Amino acid sequence: MPLRLSDKKLALLGAGKLGGILLRAYLRQKLFTAKRVTATVKHGEKASSMGGELKIFVTTDNLKAVKDADIVLLGVKPQVIAEVLKEIAPEVSEKTLVISVAASVPTSYLEQHLGAKVPVIRAMPNTPAAVGCGMTGICRGAHAGPEHLEIARAMFDAVGRTVVVDEKNMDAVTGLSASGPAFAYIILESLAEAGVKVGLPRDVATLLAAQTMKGAASVVLETGEHPAQLKDAVTTPAGCTIDGILELEEGKLRVTLIKAVVKATTRAGELLFEK
Repeated sequence: MPLRLSDKKLALLGAGKLGGILLRAYLRQKLFTAKRVTATVKHGEKASSMGGELKIFVTTDNLKAVKDADIVLLGVKPQVIAEVLKEIAPEVSEKTLVISVAASVPTSYLEQHLGAKVPVIRAMPNTPAAVGCGMTGICRGAHAGPEHLEIARAMFDAVGRTVVVDEKNMDAVTGLSASGPAFAYIILESLAEAGVKVGLPRDVATLLAAQTMKGAASVVLETGEHPAQLKDAVTTPAGCTIDGILELEEGKLRVTLIKAVVKATTRAGELLFEK
């Protein structure tokens, strides 16, 4: 049975692109009750328009938003996280669950700035959450228990799939699944361009490429088979696929993608320290 959070008061600080995606999913699925949800944005004009659209209270005041909140979801950028934590610390306690989606920010950093043994969950969702196909990695801090993980899982399962990892692997989650959609879009775009090159109309080529990538990913998820085995099943002896694979190997696609994830992972660990 899915966990019911309708009796919890949620404060979402930073209802920007990712925060807005999560917020709309929670309201659409009635995971939280609208009258018990508060969100913050930078500008008053946006607060008014978003509040009118979603029928929730939206403000520019983070401290006001977190007052009496059961769950605080931090959707702000890592570069401003220290300022926001200092701002809200007086209104959070060990009874408040704080969930952060700020890349590169460790749970220990959040705990240090909040104090009072506040339970903290660190999460890294990705943008396909917008269509319910997101992937989120989560880990818990020193004061968070299994019940807090259960709440976080329910919140991110609402927009896709969730996996619990050790915190030492969270930057890798960022480099692979958070940055990964951009890498996938480049591959998809290239496949579509190739379709145009060999004579297909662009809209047809894009549809073929997108559905093919979606289908291939679905087979991996639903069968649990190793991608190499599935690749071999498509690759018939002396067929056309093996010639295409040879071109990919000669072009070093495999090693380039590996290096892209490694580079993005390294970068993820640096964001907190930039202003």
